[in-house]
Parts: sequence; structure tokens; C-alpha cells
Amino acid sequence: MNTSESVAALTNSKVKILVIDDEKAMRDACFQILSRLGHEVDLAPNGRQGLAHLEKYSYDLILLDLVMPDMNGLEVLKKIKTLDPEALVTIITGYGSIQSAVESMKTGAFDFLPKPFAPDDLRLSVKRALEKRRLDLENLYLRSELKRKDARGRIVFQSDSMARIMDMVERVAPSDSTVLITGESGTGKGLVASKIHRLSARQRRPFVTVDCGTLVETLFESELFGHVKGSFTGADANKIGKFELAQNGTLFFDEVSNISLEVQAKLLRAVEERKISKVGSHRVINVDVRIIAATNQDLALAIKEGNFREDLFYRLNVVSIHLPPLRERKEDIPLLVHSFLEKYNQRLKKQVQGISEEAMELLLQHEWPGNVRELENIIERLVVLSTGYYLEPSDLAFSGAILSGSPQKKATSLRDLEREHIIEMLHRFDGHKRETAEALGIDRKTLREKLKRYHIE
Repeated sequence: MNTSESVAALTNSKVKILVIDDEKAMRDACFQILSRLGHEVDLAPNGRQGLAHLEKYSYDLILLDLVMPDMNGLEVLKKIKTLDPEALVTIITGYGSIQSAVESMKTGAFDFLPKPFAPDDLRLSVKRALEKRRLDLENLYLRSELKRKDARGRIVFQSDSMARIMDMVERVAPSDSTVLITGESGTGKGLVASKIHRLSARQRRPFVTVDCGTLVETLFESELFGHVKGSFTGADANKIGKFELAQNGTLFFDEVSNISLEVQAKLLRAVEERKISKVGSHRVINVDVRIIAATNQDLALAIKEGNFREDLFYRLNVVSIHLPPLRERKEDIPLLVHSFLEKYNQRLKKQVQGISEEAMELLLQHEWPGNVRELENIIERLVVLSTGYYLEPSDLAFSGAILSGSPQKKATSLRDLEREHIIEMLHRFDGHKRETAEALGIDRKTLREKLKRYHIE
């Protein structure tokens, strides 16, 4: 691969570059070379106009002449770093010396390119800068990932309904279309979103999750778009938001219905224009991300009730994938059970070989209000507490996983079984809803809905 191809391959989107140089011939030459690589190039004949560009836009790279008549390059560099400490600046000059190079690097320049330079010199300098920017973002992404519990894994199924869904996933993944995944809590919406990313052309770029259900509303905008230092109380440093972190990758909005109407309006603009601004700044940042959203709510009903924007819904709902609840695909339960047994045997250093037919029958009778997440939660608990090689009905009773008391106890219907199970868990955790929801493998909102449905006080 030649230099030109290497630079172009560094990103899936147009790189935005600013050239600040008082020589028209130099500006034109840079424009021709960089435009042919597919980059978006802005030109400024002096430092003041260059800074005016920076007030409006964010750039992936700035090429800055060191010697200019109105304002020298070192002065401009200092102002650039004040405006945007993360800016990558390459100094170019025909009067360069070791001293000026050292001074500019101390001030925060990334690279130094002496004039006259050949087109390949410029391409190599740009390549180095873009690699640095990519690595910085990837390192930030990896650090943020280490703070999160990695909940991704294999999608295990044998039902026809899930086979049809996985066929759709494989069809939609190679495109850049926005996808809306719907389904109850615990059905695996995050796994499907991750699978779409892994099968896409963006698979080597970040997959960034925005957990809309846990973010504090007042910090939501900062999490999405980032903020500049001093923009609000507690903003002690510049922050890169999720959109920038996911650059050229996939941004997954989990439980998107929890976003406030005010933030929905700003999200709509970002999705439509592929441009964002950090909180406290008017500078425009180009973003290239694929959007995947998920919700366990009826968005059509939310629109009618005035809680969700209809225009945002249509932007997100380009391709719709609905995941059925586990109670509608119970043929997947045995496969899931054995998959989770394998996972937690390895993780917990246990040797549970399998599950008896009677115990499996109890699992098949359950309605699974928490879906696959609840099933995984129960299997993990059973592996922790088990003292034998096979799971028996007595293990389920002992752990409180499905039924209390006699393992032969039967509910008259799946609805009754679910209601009894919820009541038993509430008693077990002294009525604490958070602990009960965690034990059931569902969120508190879903638990509240179940309590209301079953008239449980």
C-alpha cells in the first residue's frame, strides 16, 4: 500500500484539515495534495483568519506556518492550544531551525515540516498525525471500556424466531443504516447491537454504549457531546463525548426512550447533520458514527403521550428489529442453560455437568419476566450454590431461583407462577425493590410494571 492509500485508509470519514499560511502557492499546493486524499480542507492566509475558523469548527489537523507577517506561528500556536488543548498542529516553515522546532514542540506542536517539502513528505506528516489522533481516541475508548462490565457474549438460540432475526442482522449489518431494536428488558438488545457492529465495515472501530437509563439528565448532554473546561460547575477539564469517542464506529443508545425531550432535539440535529458542538462551545465537530438504538418501551405510545419526538423516532427507526421475550421462544432455554453452565463453571471454577429433566421442566414452566438476563442470573446463582455435578429441583428450591418450599409445587398457570415468584423474591429481600429486581434479572421500572399488573402491594 502506498503512502496515499495508507493515509486514506486511516479513516472512513473525511478528515477536516486547516492550513494557515500567508503564501498562496503553499496554501494551494496543500489544498491540492490533501483534497486528492479525500480530506476536507479549509485555508487561511494569516493567523487571525485561522483562529476565526477555529472558533467555528473543530479540525483533525492544523498545518501552521511559523513565519507570517501579522502574527507569528508560535503566537498562533499558543492561542490554538488555549482554544483547543487537544488540537494536533504541524508547523511548516521555510525559515526553520532546530531552535524554532524545539520551541514549537514545547508549546504543543505535534510535528515539524520544513519547506520546501515534497508531496510525499506532507502525506507522511498527515499520516503520522492521523495515526496519533486515532490512537488517542482508541486508548480513551479502551480505558472507558475497562470501567464497564463486559456484558457482551454469544447469541445462543435454536428457535425459528431468533433464526429469522439473526438473518436480518446479517443483512442489515454491512449497511450504515440506523437500526432500532425493540424488546422487553433482558431479551439481548445489547448483544444484537454488538453483533451488528462486529459484522459491519466499522468492526475495527469503537462500539460505544450510551446507557440512557442510568445517566443523570443534567449530565446527559456532556456525556453525548463532551464539554469544555469551565462550561459548568465541576467542568475542570475538557471532556470528549460519546460521539467523538465512537468516531468511525458505532454509537449504541440503550433504552433511548429515557432521553429528555430537550436532549432529544439536540440528538436529532446530531443524527441529521452529523455535526456536534461541545457544551460551552460553538465550534462544530464533524462526526461519522453509525447509530443503533434500543428500547423496551412502546415509542408509538410515547409519541402520543408527548414523551418522545416523532421526527427522532423516524430517524432512528430506519430498520426495526424486534426481539421476542423468552417465554415466546422456550425452545431456546435448554441451549441457553448449557451455555451459561459452561460460562460460570469456567468463571467460578466449578464442575456442574448438567441439569436433570425435572429441574429443566421447572425452568421451562417459568414465564421469565426478566427474560435471558434473568435466566443467566439464576444459572450463575445455582452454579455458586450447587454442591453436586447435576442441578436438581432441590437446588432451585434451595437457591430461591424459581419456587420456594417443595420442588413439586405447581402454579396453576405461567402467570400465577410469575406472580408467586415475584412475591417470594419480595419477601426474601424484605420488600426492597432494587435487590428484588436484581435477583429477578430485571430493572426497577420493569418490576414496578409487574407489581402493578399483578396487583402486588
